[in-house]
Amino acid sequence: MDRIRIVGGHALEGTIAISGAKNAALPLMIASMLTRETLTLENIPRVADVGMLLQILSHHGIDYSVDGRRPGDEPHASRTLHLTAHDIVDTTAPYDLVAKMRASFWVIAPLVARMGEARVSLPGGCAIGTRPVDLLIMVLEKLGAEIEIESGYVRATAKHGLVGAEIHFPKVTVGGTHTALMAASLAKGHTLITNAACEPEVADVAACLVKMGAKIKGIGQSTMEIEGVGALSGASHSVVPDRIEAGTYAIAVAMAGGDVLLERASPDHLSAALDVLSQAGAAITVNNRGIRVRRNGAGIAPVDVETAPFPGFPTDLQAQFMALMTKAKGDSRITETIFENRFMHVQELARLGAQIRLDGDVAYVKGVKELQGAPVMATDLRASVSLVIAALAARGETLVNRVYHLDRGFERLEQKLGRCGAVVERIAGSN
Repeated sequence: MDRIRIVGGHALEGTIAISGAKNAALPLMIASMLTRETLTLENIPRVADVGMLLQILSHHGIDYSVDGRRPGDEPHASRTLHLTAHDIVDTTAPYDLVAKMRASFWVIAPLVARMGEARVSLPGGCAIGTRPVDLLIMVLEKLGAEIEIESGYVRATAKHGLVGAEIHFPKVTVGGTHTALMAASLAKGHTLITNAACEPEVADVAACLVKMGAKIKGIGQSTMEIEGVGALSGASHSVVPDRIEAGTYAIAVAMAGGDVLLERASPDHLSAALDVLSQAGAAITVNNRGIRVRRNGAGIAPVDVETAPFPGFPTDLQAQFMALMTKAKGDSRITETIFENRFMHVQELARLGAQIRLDGDVAYVKGVKELQGAPVMATDLRASVSLVIAALAARGETLVNRVYHLDRGFERLEQKLGRCGAVVERIAGSN
């Protein structure tokens, strides 16, 4: 397996182009199954999860093509995908595919909405708690599907099609909201969704569905209404910039020091995280190109954070922010309210000299004067990049092992950091 080697102590200076959001690209790709026509998606990031989902969609009979590079493109420029689900040839999503990536479970919505049946394996993905699919199944049951769970598979059938209904989520769920939007778009009649997820990625999927002919009101709000249509058409859509990638690099600049422009980053999608970074001592300014983050000389101040659904502080930035707090001048408290078991990065940060105490869903971080490089092991996507952030400010060399987790969600991370002055390189694993 590949490793990433980082030598800490180098400030970051320059520009980082923010890629398309993985968390929007994946459900948008799945939404292509709702129509027989071609869905064109621009600004698709080059991350491993996209390639894995293409394999899964191919299994169902979806044809795809990728635009070639154009003159002047960077070697790893984001891609344009053309996806055509003219004929869905298989309504079963097998365990060996779904177990590789949790989001692939969402294929159940377009399969049952369009084909009247689906048989999908219960999911795998990052080991950050159980993350049950009960609310996704509840959505389909509300819309009239019959559900059976047998031998690790969810079987959903709607022989006469789905029917609009009122869907109230007892807690905010991104996956449940995606499922409801896709399924209700082809359901007969009116669907009302309350306590819907308001994340920018959810709004991006809804906006694309509208381009495809869906009738959706309340995009970006906690209450949405969908009037089902008989069929959706093809469309062209550009994926929203990745707020988690932007927030990650903003935290990296705050950690290492320096001055970096996060090109194409949207401040409206990151207000809670930017507020916290400002409190920690980073200078944040916004211009027509993106977000500029600076920290030159000033120390890192401790800040208490609690994760929350959008527009609160994102759970997907919790590990990165914890890395920053390991060098704060004082004590901080980080509370994780979204996922259980999302503190697996703590023991690896401790290998670098961090002082962190866990008590249930709260991490108490005592800032230290210096972190020291060491070999560390990535445990999941966000935990792995938190180790990179810590390594940027650690004395000496850090080797981050199992970086396939990083590759799932970050596009050419070592090149982006390296261009800004970080001493970082990928070491290819031996066969």
